Amino acid sequence: MTVELEKSPRPVGRLKIQKRADLVTEEIKQLITQKNLRPGDKLPMEKELQRLFSVSKSTIREALKSLEVQGLITISTGPTGGATIMEVPLERTFQLLQNYLFFKEVSMEDIYAARRLLEPELAAGSVPFLSDEQLAALEQNIQTCQPASQEPSLLVRQRQADLDFHDILAAANPNPFLRFACELINEMLRRLVVFSTQTPPEEHTRFGCANVKIHTEIAKAARARDSERVRALMKAHMEEASEYVKRLDGRLDGRLILDSEMAPRPRPLS
Repeated sequence: MTVELEKSPRPVGRLKIQKRADLVTEEIKQLITQKNLRPGDKLPMEKELQRLFSVSKSTIREALKSLEVQGLITISTGPTGGATIMEVPLERTFQLLQNYLFFKEVSMEDIYAARRLLEPELAAGSVPFLSDEQLAALEQNIQTCQPASQEPSLLVRQRQADLDFHDILAAANPNPFLRFACELINEMLRRLVVFSTQTPPEEHTRFGCANVKIHTEIAKAARARDSERVRALMKAHMEEASEYVKRLDGRLDGRLILDSEMAPRPRPLS
């Protein structure tokens, strides 16, 4: 839907320290909040925004571009185009998080310390809400991740696909903040973990087999709606996975994520 927005007061005493476009960006955010706009709702067209904020076309376009970069809107052209509110993609959030973590010393031990706390609760909390389709997706993922090659690059890609199992569980969990935290960690592991080139392929195969085995047990317990069993299995899984990552000499590739890498991946069933 397209909404009519009333003009909001401009913050006093800030014009000297902020660009006009930055002020308009903030005012649009305030209006999004005040009007409780949701993904899919449209902002007024450019001419209406110009009139609303008494600024030039270039200022409005600069403000909208800023909101687009932040992931809050998408801009389309044409008679029915304009700025549409969108849910900020996980990939954009991950990029901003990595910008922050780039200047920190984050180790695999740090990440798995967090996973040992979060993943068991995420998995157990998802059990009552898993649909038949999501249970089938868990089982399909297990089949996909069966180690079937000694090629190191293929084995590493399978370990990345193992994380989809955890994303499927996350999609079923009703706690949005817990789901968000675990999905961000999964995205970090998927995109940034590298393993030593000196590690024998057999070690990757053993890691994959261990993951398939415990994922199978977790999926069975989830289908039986046994939340406590799922919690215990996931706790054991995180301990075991942490040890395998150490043996494989896994580490984080401490780099900044490029915009060109931000193509959204297909998300698990929610």
